[in-house]
Amino acid sequence: MQNSSCSGSAEEAVDPPTKRLKTCAEAASSADADKPSSVPGHSTGPMPSDANQHYQQQQQGTDPESQKLQYNMDENLYSRQLYVLGHEAMVRMARSVVLISGLGGLGVEIAKNVILAGVKKVVLHDTKLVSKADLATQYFVRYADIGRNRAEASCQRLAELNTYVDVEFYIGELTPDCIKECAVVVLTETTRDEQLRISEITHPLNIPFIVADTVGVFAQVFCDFGTQFVVRDINGENPISTMIASITNDTEAVVTTVEKHGFEDGDHVIFNEIKGMTELNADPMQSPEAQAHRIKVLGPYTFSIGDTTGLSHYTGGGVATQVKMPDKVDFLPFSKALGKPEFVMTDFGKFDSPPVLHAAFTALHKFVKNNNRLPKPWNEADASSLLSLVEGNLNEGDGKLIKTFSYTAAGQLAPMCAVIGGIVAQEVMKGCSGKFFPIKQFLYFDAIECLPEDLKPVENFEIPDVRYASQVCVLGHKFQEKLGKLRYFIVGAGAIGCELLKNFAMSGVGAGKDGIIFVTDMDLIEKSNLNRQFLFRQHDVQKAKSSCAAKAIKAMNPEVNITAHLNRVGPDTESIYNDEFFHNLDGVANALDNVDARIYMDRRCVYYHLPLLESGTLGTKGNVQVVVPFMTESYSSSQDPPEKSIPICTLKNFPNSIEHTLQWARDAFEGLFTQAAESASMFLKDPNFIQRTQTLPGCQPVEVFIAVKKALVDRPKNFQDCVAWARNYWQEQYSNQIKQLLHNFPPDLKTSTGHDFWSGPKRQPTPLEFDIRNEVHLDFIVAAANLLAQVYGIQKNLDRQRVTEMVQAVHVPHFVSRDGVSIAENDSQLANDSADMDQEENIVQELEEARNQVAGLIINPLDFEKDDDSNQHMDFIVAASNLRAANYGIEPADRHQSKLIAGKIIPAIATTTSVVSGLVTLELFKLVRLGYTRMDRDCSKEIWGTEGAPPVDAKKLACFKNGFVNLALPLFAFSEPLAAARQAFNGREWTLWDRFEFNQEMTLHGLLDHFRDVYGLEVTMLNQGVVLLYASFFDEQKKSERLALTIPELVRRLTKKNIEPHVRALVLEISCDDVASDQEVDVPYIRYQLPPK
Repeated sequence: MQNSSCSGSAEEAVDPPTKRLKTCAEAASSADADKPSSVPGHSTGPMPSDANQHYQQQQQGTDPESQKLQYNMDENLYSRQLYVLGHEAMVRMARSVVLISGLGGLGVEIAKNVILAGVKKVVLHDTKLVSKADLATQYFVRYADIGRNRAEASCQRLAELNTYVDVEFYIGELTPDCIKECAVVVLTETTRDEQLRISEITHPLNIPFIVADTVGVFAQVFCDFGTQFVVRDINGENPISTMIASITNDTEAVVTTVEKHGFEDGDHVIFNEIKGMTELNADPMQSPEAQAHRIKVLGPYTFSIGDTTGLSHYTGGGVATQVKMPDKVDFLPFSKALGKPEFVMTDFGKFDSPPVLHAAFTALHKFVKNNNRLPKPWNEADASSLLSLVEGNLNEGDGKLIKTFSYTAAGQLAPMCAVIGGIVAQEVMKGCSGKFFPIKQFLYFDAIECLPEDLKPVENFEIPDVRYASQVCVLGHKFQEKLGKLRYFIVGAGAIGCELLKNFAMSGVGAGKDGIIFVTDMDLIEKSNLNRQFLFRQHDVQKAKSSCAAKAIKAMNPEVNITAHLNRVGPDTESIYNDEFFHNLDGVANALDNVDARIYMDRRCVYYHLPLLESGTLGTKGNVQVVVPFMTESYSSSQDPPEKSIPICTLKNFPNSIEHTLQWARDAFEGLFTQAAESASMFLKDPNFIQRTQTLPGCQPVEVFIAVKKALVDRPKNFQDCVAWARNYWQEQYSNQIKQLLHNFPPDLKTSTGHDFWSGPKRQPTPLEFDIRNEVHLDFIVAAANLLAQVYGIQKNLDRQRVTEMVQAVHVPHFVSRDGVSIAENDSQLANDSADMDQEENIVQELEEARNQVAGLIINPLDFEKDDDSNQHMDFIVAASNLRAANYGIEPADRHQSKLIAGKIIPAIATTTSVVSGLVTLELFKLVRLGYTRMDRDCSKEIWGTEGAPPVDAKKLACFKNGFVNLALPLFAFSEPLAAARQAFNGREWTLWDRFEFNQEMTLHGLLDHFRDVYGLEVTMLNQGVVLLYASFFDEQKKSERLALTIPELVRRLTKKNIEPHVRALVLEISCDDVASDQEVDVPYIRYQLPPK
């Protein structure tokens, strides 16, 4: 029959199950459409017969196609993932064929992540048909697909995720001929006999083989990557580089570094730029691995490298750079590994669980083989039968765990599939690329804390005829009803937001009466989002994220109730997200990309006593935090230390790394095309601009006025003027300023201690000579001239030949270094620079005289946008940075690396997002189980009573898990959340969740008396926001004027504004002294309820 295209909507008419096997790759690779197939049952889009040969070449590093594939890669799509994996790993993946067998909830999650990652081809294999039970976890099948083969039904929708990946399905037997054409084979929902059979094919061929299953709240992953599997980069961290202070001539030479080196014992390094002992310098014609030195760490500033007695004496300089050495790893075949299991721990609090679960999964396969079915849900007889099949000695706790395993084995949970699907997909990428260390060899995971305590074994568990039946088998009917009634607010619809929405929808959150999901995101979809924000497609680019995401999950589960907003969360939207909105929620799930918004939502949740599910990712690293009312600390209770800033003098005069030159280029962009243009625009619009600017500290007024003068008085009139400016700016930055710097600090200059001034972190620069034939020089002129033209609305010109002609017509003044020019050596000297008042007055006078001449001029400040390759922003950054790097002898950075550093891009990959979102959803289940919903909420118990904050329920607290994962290592670390810190006054304890509640009208005098009489506290200060309502140091007249006023009257009078209609309560900050001791004490804030309007 004619093959159908995958380019249409996934919601179009579905083919009947009687139609024969077909491919879903036509839209992705029309060039392959007429090729014969080497896969049984396929009519197009074959697995290349040399796929395994290519994979073996990749493992050996001899693949001849790598360079071509690297050149053709769509970096706009894969940009965030490239920063995680690197080009080399992506190229290897682009040559890989991956087979995924079993397209249930776990299989589709693995396939989704692998397709997004960008392998060559994914073959979907399944022999099972879609059933209603699949609808709880398999989000790429619909009701209309029931009765179709699961791989066939999923194929088209999976293919739409990434048009660069061929996606096919296959329903026949997995033969050796099929297997040997694959780079990685993944089995889910398969029998033990089938697992062993396939393993016997893959292991001798060194084809990475993965087995994965989720049953109820338990999961298993097994990896066999053959013998001598090459791991090229164990952890994915950037190689460490450090500057050298000295090297000894010794049998165990000691290298001393300028700063802490950060190396570990056994690391390998190469050296560059060493003076004197030049024999150590690496040869660029050889591979770094071949000339790397193994080191032994002696201290934070020292390490040894072996014998240097035969080398020249070290005289100065040098950089030591870490080299990632390949590591070869051997794996046992599945049959042997079963008897000698090696475990990767996922939770050290459950140290004894992996061997028990290993035995349980083996027993489960025996049970299924004997009974041709899974154990019945919550059935004691089946649980006992399965327990009897377990080999080895078990204690009482082990037996209980295995019975629980049996009770839930018939069901599936969407978040469990998400967690394991993300882990397995990352292992697939490791198998394809050799990037990161694989699981060796078994991993077990459970979430038994999600199981309701009231769910007990019954003789006949009623399985409802609903889409959530598979989940009900695990969590029970009552739990499912609670999920349906939940009202949750998901803040952000990016990568984590998309995954959370999928998990919530598939689990039935907000799908019942009165239940709803709110999602808000103000951003529009960009192409780079499509690589991991899987709810979006190419046709969604430049549409609102929240709206498209809501539409997508509505297609996955039509029963879910969802409302999409396009708002930013913050003080500006508190009229929308007001008391009524939050009081009707069960909780909040953050999916944000910045700390400020996270802190804001955290404070909102603390104020409204709501649970908060917090999470984030950074490449292969992810974290999850659950914030539980009246129990745990909040997100804001602990924060990461601030980023280490680069000293200004380092940027201006003494850069020593590409990070420094890129930051300098980024600052130059802001100063030239953003800040100067904004200041000039404000000067034109604001008659008081000069007076306001003169109030700025230090040299800032002069700097602003000079920038405005250049922007207005010295502005370009045409594109030739833009080129002239760019050429002279080049001369000033890369030649003149360097000459002046070397005039002030000559190459032979010594410090007060007798050391060379130009040593250590101070790299001696070299002035550049402009050469129009140098591509980087011309890149800078073209980019800078066109950016300046954009600022002034002048027609752009990207014709490099024409720009070359214009440059040659530019007059460049001759420069001579001058004495008496001050250049700061450090930031403290920079801070002591004083403003030249005469210069300021002269510039101000010029500006006033020019005001009328520039009236009506329109200036367009540029906002830096890293992801638009047509706007010349990154062209300028890359050229400006690499020219400065050339000045200082720093290795230049390509556009990809420059965009990462200058654009402050957060590396991201779909696998980590999948894992994190699954863990978040499991914490949601625990919140529901333990009664943290509006249905179970007892507000009367939230009032901070006279006895103080109640003790934390340790048993409840232990159910929750904050988590950190690093899929590269792999590392999984879970711990119970920290309890909220407790403080006390007068023997009364309180935490961040407590506050003084005032629910009736009260004067200031009454409030002060209340604190004195009831709490024994003397109020010394009372604030509402930035407004000081009362202070003990006020004079008597001011006190008497205010004491008789009610709190709302006092606020209105002092702010000279009415209280906003949406505000139902005032938050008052209070400072107090203990009346008895006359000592200041810390106390909670006041929530003052306003009277009904």
